[in-house]
Amino acid sequence: MVKHPIGVFDSGVGGMSILKALRAELPHEDFVYVADSGFAPYGERDEGFVLERSRVITRHLLTQQHLAIKALVIACNTATAAAIHLLRQEHPDLSIIGVEPALKPAIVLSQTRHIGVMATRGTLNSQKFKTLLASLADQAQFVCQPCDGLADAIERHDTGKIIGLCGQYTRAMGQFGAMAGDIDTLVLGCTHYPFASTYLQALVGPNVRLVDNGEPVARQTRRMLPSLSSHCAPGQCLLLSTGDPATLHIAARRWLGLDVPVKCLLI
Repeated sequence: MVKHPIGVFDSGVGGMSILKALRAELPHEDFVYVADSGFAPYGERDEGFVLERSRVITRHLLTQQHLAIKALVIACNTATAAAIHLLRQEHPDLSIIGVEPALKPAIVLSQTRHIGVMATRGTLNSQKFKTLLASLADQAQFVCQPCDGLADAIERHDTGKIIGLCGQYTRAMGQFGAMAGDIDTLVLGCTHYPFASTYLQALVGPNVRLVDNGEPVARQTRRMLPSLSSHCAPGQCLLLSTGDPATLHIAARRWLGLDVPVKCLLI
């Protein structure tokens, strides 16, 4: 891999949904993806822990000569909420792009103005999310559902548990549909959750819009890049994991059609 790829990290394989959108938007760019699976899930950790892991990963991506990233995408809602402001202060010359639950796009799509939000407990409890929610409170009614265990089930590709938890959490949110008072738009507020969208759509019905943040993040990354690759060939991907490399390899092959070796990362 040439120097100056775009760095992307998540607590595990969920950020692959963001990486997929990034590769579609920026097909000639090189990427290095870090799955911090050895320390997952972030969504059920305290903010200080997530901040420290985010710092460790960022420093690694910046200081390794063979990496030397030119931009960083925090492909995790929980890590964005906990760490992005401090990381931007500590690395003012680095373009850092975060993710947040797509509440604003959901408002544009919703007809009933009743919007469901599925996210990790860490994201929903963060000050960043609470500020965002408060700023939009007069535009829609939001039903926020913490989804303990769902990201982990997706990480392990435990289909039975994924289906069970999706059913449990959508039932807890109330009535979905197109009638007045129904939730007609569902925000997938964790980058893992798009990989359960087939099950979620079946549960909430075909008329409910599912909204994630992959494409908006990819477009924002393009806008913030200090320079675009001059390559004509497709970009390369380097995959790193602090946990079981097989998990990331299987996820990359299944969801991105990307069959490349995964390297173990000890940080």
